[in-house]
Amino acid sequence: MTTPTPAATDVLVVGAGPAGSSAATWAARAGRDTVIVDAAVFPRDKTCGDGLTPRAIAELTRLGLEDWIRAHVVNHGLRAHGFGQTLLLPWPGPGKDGTGLPAYGSAVPRTELDDHLRTTAIKAGATAVDGARAVDVRMDGAKVAAVVFEHTTDAQKGARFEIACNHLVVADGVRSGLGKVLGREWHRDTVYGVAGRSYIDSSMSDDPWISSHLELRGENNEILSGYGWIFPLGDGSVNLGVGTLATAKRPAEVALRPLMKHYAELRREDFGLVGDIRMPTSALLPMGGAVSNVAGANWALIGDAAACVNPLNGEGIDYGLETGRLVVEVLTASPDADLSVVWPTLLREHYGESFSIARRLAGIVTVPKALAALGPIGMRSDWMMTLALRWMGNLVTDEDRDRSARIWRWAGRRSVRLDHRPPFS
Repeated sequence: MTTPTPAATDVLVVGAGPAGSSAATWAARAGRDTVIVDAAVFPRDKTCGDGLTPRAIAELTRLGLEDWIRAHVVNHGLRAHGFGQTLLLPWPGPGKDGTGLPAYGSAVPRTELDDHLRTTAIKAGATAVDGARAVDVRMDGAKVAAVVFEHTTDAQKGARFEIACNHLVVADGVRSGLGKVLGREWHRDTVYGVAGRSYIDSSMSDDPWISSHLELRGENNEILSGYGWIFPLGDGSVNLGVGTLATAKRPAEVALRPLMKHYAELRREDFGLVGDIRMPTSALLPMGGAVSNVAGANWALIGDAAACVNPLNGEGIDYGLETGRLVVEVLTASPDADLSVVWPTLLREHYGESFSIARRLAGIVTVPKALAALGPIGMRSDWMMTLALRWMGNLVTDEDRDRSARIWRWAGRRSVRLDHRPPFS
């Protein structure tokens, strides 16, 4: 029997990716009446590298999913290739000169990960609605009183309905259609990502290292301002993709699908790749908090919708899981808080400095010939690349007090002062 769609709820979450499912799980566990709605019917695919950094593992562990993750492939760190060098860079893990995060990562296809996270929210008590896209809102003064949805499935396609809410969490991804309705604006003057992902069979599907090629070359052997990756999935296949960085002044002019095929051919022998790439998809990625209007009186954008994506590696799952938890912590601690003030402030406190310096560094890579000049220098130093892994992999937490964490925060503070538009503003 089909469960009737609720007409009203306390917390309404739009989008059932990692960010939305995290928020719905924490809200339901806090005893809040929660509804989570997604435009797709699950299980569904999502363009992503599928990698789970130690920061993402920490959030999944908070959700009680450590055993589930450990049943999948586990990796020890990054194998970095480029400019005649190959370096093995272990995840730093706990310790005097490391981080408080776990010392392992993983990779799970988003079809499986997102479905499991959504199921976790349902088991926590959230009501899930499939096949309904948020298209509008009904306001009551400064607050969102209800969200208007449109069915996307054949049986009721185009039919509209409303769900009223006390609080709205917007987690509908990088394009954030509902965010646009609410006034979200993406600023492309800072660096953004253009990425493509595919799957291919590989004899190294159980490799305990994820691989990144920092010297990404096009079909004419030119160096591109981006990187390629191969993430083992433990099921006989790997996630293979490429990403490039761009700004409004220096847009990406790369055909991603041909580039992925070319990259696969270059890596075929070294990684035991078999057959052709499958399921190629691509996405445009706002990064580093390069959006404004991320909250209103009773609503907030989280995860990719708030451009919570690392400019140095395109990773967003960890930030999605984190922001889903953080927004519920705000709602629980201060149910009547004005999110238009509280939420942007909290985002800047947690991510502003690191996003500012990260997108500044990533922007350098978009400058012609910069990567060709700087790449060989970095790859010749294990120490420098170990620091780069720590910074690029989102592995500096608010609690870390070691030297590399202090340097990162110092640089971030100074970077924010130079921003004409700081993150989330």
